[in-house]
Amino acid sequence: MNISSIKAYGDELYSALLDRRTISPLRDREPLTLEDAYQIQCHMVARRIEAGERIVGKKIGVTSKPIMDLLGVYQPDFGQLTSGMEYQEGEDIPLGTLIQPRAEAEIAFVLKNDLNGPGITAIDVLRATDYVVPCFEIVDSRISDWNIKIIDTVADNASCGVFLLGKNRISPKKIDLNVAGMVLRCDGELFSTAAGAAVQGGPVNAVVWLANTLGALGIPFRAGEVILSGSQSSLVPCVAGQTLTCEVAGLGSCSVRFAGGEA
Repeated sequence: MNISSIKAYGDELYSALLDRRTISPLRDREPLTLEDAYQIQCHMVARRIEAGERIVGKKIGVTSKPIMDLLGVYQPDFGQLTSGMEYQEGEDIPLGTLIQPRAEAEIAFVLKNDLNGPGITAIDVLRATDYVVPCFEIVDSRISDWNIKIIDTVADNASCGVFLLGKNRISPKKIDLNVAGMVLRCDGELFSTAAGAAVQGGPVNAVVWLANTLGALGIPFRAGEVILSGSQSSLVPCVAGQTLTCEVAGLGSCSVRFAGGEA
């Protein structure tokens, strides 16, 4: 695919983000490779950076079987997190800033050292991580009706919306994230349960995969970055006034509330 087409698709997705509207699936327009999709993603993210945002981390997506089955996407992908996406626990997320948001609970890694793949191991990830926190990622697709396959979600920055980090922090060396159970509640009612092993055999493994995949592309992890390790829950449609809480054994809980209107 030529550069002008890549920029045109990236600009279209960026405009959809600003206007809070959806567009038709890119895969139906013309044959696109996964490499094309990632180049489109990079251009879309570059538009956000030009507008004053900055890169604050990375995310791995489509890691658990429930999400794969729901979206019909059967391989992980990755996206880039920007400063305009970040919320902290205690802040309401205004749904008016999003298009068709869905929430998922997961574990975030916050780095104290750089990680430069390939060749990264689980030990490297543990050593480079300052702390882990429970978090919510609010995914949001610029593609109509969530009618996505891998090409569409990759081009759309892995369907990034916003994310919210919990307040409970702990060293990953002090908790076995593979077996730590996660309970997700919606307005106090049980929604789903899972263990860390549901994500690529464990959240640390997911971060290893992402560090090595991005490293092979010349993209390092930087100290201070947030790495979202992948959903451990089914997707929850977001509703104004709703509160979601995820509890992780040995790590504590994180809650998010959705408000109507804009920030």
